[in-house]
This record gives sequence, C-alpha cells and structure tokens, in this order.
Amino acid sequence: MIPAEDLTDQTVRALVTAINDGDRAAFLGLLTDDAVLTDDGSQRDLEEWIDREIFTVNGHLDVESQSADGQSLVAAYRNDRWGQMRTTWSFTVIDGKISLLATGQA
Repeated sequence: MIPAEDLTDQTVRALVTAINDGDRAAFLGLLTDDAVLTDDGSQRDLEEWIDREIFTVNGHLDVESQSADGQSLVAAYRNDRWGQMRTTWSFTVIDGKISLLATGQA
C-alpha cells in the first residue's frame, strides 16, 4: 500500500486524505465549481454520491498503485455499505482543483 502522504500529485493526495479523514468540507474544497463525478462510467450527482458512498458510511481508500502523473489510482476501497472492493480512481486536475473524478470497480 502507498501511504496518502506519499502520493505524488498534491491535489489527489489531499483528496485521499479528506476521504480517509471523513472531511467532507476539505473534499469539496478541492473540486472546481462544475466538477463532474462518474461511477462505472455513469455520471452521478456528485454531492449525493459522496454522501451515500463516502461520508455517511466511513469510506476509506488504501492506495495500491498510482500512475506516473499521480492522477490515476488503483485502491482497495471500503465503506460500511458495500464492504471492500478493488477500485480505480482517475482525476482531471486543473490549477490545483479536480474537475473530473472518475471511479469504478477495477
């Protein structure tokens, strides 16, 4: 596993830390105003999804690997709703903010 503090992209590192700390405000602060979230290729209502899948169910990411640019991750993701699953997370980062978060099962 790669500790969050060792992730190379500082915005992605901060987002993973926000997820693992249960810090919804910090998570939202890392997104552009028009950020888009997709789950298994389908666009979702971002705030509704993060509440249901992360912040009300103790979501936690254990990163297994990252891409060379640090903007794509493979991680063991767990929450109280679904248990643990292997997932992918890809981010489009513009000026230190995430405009696209794409996640899905690996």
